[in-house]
This record gives sequence, structure tokens and C-alpha cells, in this order.
Amino acid sequence: MTTALRRTMAVTAAIAAGTLSLTAPATAHPKADAASTVTTVPLTTGLYQSSYSERNQALWVTSAVGRPPVTTSRLLKVDPRTLAVQATYTPPVVDAATGALEAVYGVAVDDEHNTVWTTNTRSNSVAVYSQRDGSHLATLPGVDHAREIVVDTRHNTAWASAFTGGTLVAFDTRTLTEKKRVTVTGSGPTGLAVDEKTGTLYAADLNGDQIIAVSPQSDTPTLIPAGDGPISIDLSKDGKTAYTADQTAGTLSVVDLRAKVVTKTVVTGAGALSVSVDERTGKALVANRTAANVTVVDPRAGVVTETLATGANPNHVETSNGTAFVVDKSGAGPAGEDQLHEIKIAR
Repeated sequence: MTTALRRTMAVTAAIAAGTLSLTAPATAHPKADAASTVTTVPLTTGLYQSSYSERNQALWVTSAVGRPPVTTSRLLKVDPRTLAVQATYTPPVVDAATGALEAVYGVAVDDEHNTVWTTNTRSNSVAVYSQRDGSHLATLPGVDHAREIVVDTRHNTAWASAFTGGTLVAFDTRTLTEKKRVTVTGSGPTGLAVDEKTGTLYAADLNGDQIIAVSPQSDTPTLIPAGDGPISIDLSKDGKTAYTADQTAGTLSVVDLRAKVVTKTVVTGAGALSVSVDERTGKALVANRTAANVTVVDPRAGVVTETLATGANPNHVETSNGTAFVVDKSGAGPAGEDQLHEIKIAR
């Protein structure tokens, strides 16, 4: 996805600890009944999300293992061409007595300021790292059960979703300070997308079956109907249409943001968890966690064009320039690692 529209999507709980694998060979799986191809490599345990940096031609991947105190967490820099891990960074320790780390979950790059932002769900905060050398630059507290992060480079803003507080928090990406906070009582904001043309933020509200829209000109959000259990969101290239992955229904909802109505509902698979729109092909990819696959959807026609098998529990999908990157929580690697799947999307 280009810098015009950046988004991030929801994640789920961590699984058991394991080891990092940097040298295991990739396996390619051409599809006899589909034109897209999938290449799979093991990375490490506890994978959550990824975010692609055009500036650095790097894929940043988060991992965290287990429940508090979380003592195993990594921020990985992956070469998107070879799928090899180029660097591994460990978050800072937050409790010396237990060894607990400021574990990383959600992730989004800021190529304007050459940083990478993470949500630290267990620590109720977000963090900022340097893309140049992986150094930890800041921890910004006060984001209750921080779920997702998205960067609006045009407006120098990073937005985070505070799930349990029903709050959306904005930070200045230049000064690394909080600048805005919007709360919708009873909501559960998860996935985020931002239209950089207007600066409007869109959040999937898992609790309210709706989209929360926050414009720069107002602190009063607009509520837009969505599907059943929306947990992830992305936007069309022109910013007029939203797409939500609906976890409860196992569907993709196509939402006209001007008319504020759902125009299409496409069945994708059980446990639809993450959605990303590829601007080159115009297709929407949905990671279906329970179904253990990724569906490729033609959103204009409202039909599934391909279903691609992944490892068990695909957790997040990121697209860029005709390629999708999917992280799973399968533990299917030779040493029990979770996997990264590269999908070359058919036109």
C-alpha cells in the first residue's frame, strides 16, 4: 500500500515460545487452480503483524510470546525480496524483577521520519523505533490495551486504538507527543485506516458493528454501519470506500463512506481477521484465521476470485505493489516457528 492510505488491522493472543530461524529454506506453492503463488518461510514464534517500508525496502514484523510477564518479544527487519531476517531488535525491559519486556504487537512504519511505531498491548502504551538502526526512541503511555497503530505521514500523525477504553489516540510524529484523544463510550476500536488526503481516521468498532470516523476538523466522531464483528479495516485508493473484515460473520463488508451504507457483503471464511487492499490490482485480501486461508476478493464485483491456503491461524495481511505478506501463528516451522507467506497477487 502506498503512503496515500495506510492502515493497520487487528491481532490476536500470543502462543507458546520457540526459537528464531534465519536460514530455513523457503517453499513455493504454485496453485493449479489459481494464478497467484505463495512462498512460505519460518520466522519465529508469536508473530503478530507486519508493515512494509517503501523507503527502506524492508518488512517490519512483530512477535510476542505468552502472557504477562512477557519475556520473549522481537521486532524483526525482513528483506521482502528474499524473506530473510536482516536484523532482530529486542524491546526494553519494563520489569527487572520478572524480566518482562515492553512486548510489541501492532506495527506501522513512518517513512517520512524513518521510524517504526508499535503497540505495546500488555504495557498500555505505544513505542517508536528508528528504522535506521532499530534503536528505541520513545514510549508513549496512556493507551489502554493498545491494539493497532496507523501513520498519516502527510499530517504528521500516528493514531492508536485503545480497545478497552473505547478511545482513539493521536500522536505527533515529529515531537512524539500526544495531541488528540477521542472516546466513543462502549466501543471497542481495533483495526485502523487513514485517508491521508483528508486526514480522516477510520476505526473498526468490534463491539458496535460499525466504523468510527474522526476528521481533523472535529472531535465528534461519525458512526457508520458495518458488518457483524468488524475487526480490521482498509480503504479504497480514492478513499470513498471502506472494507471491513468481519470476524463474527466471516465476511468482507464493502461500505460506501459517503452514503454510510454497506453495499456488498462477501463471504470469505471463518474467523475473518485482517484485510488489506492492494492498490496495483485493486483486490482485497482477507486473512481468515479459523479457515486457515487467505481469500482474494474483487470488491467491485463482490466475489471471491481465489482462496489460498496458508499455515494455521493466519493473523495479519499486508499488501504492497502487487505482493501480500501474511504472518501466521501456526507453529509449523521445523523448530516450531510461525510462518511468513509471500503472495504474488494475480491480476
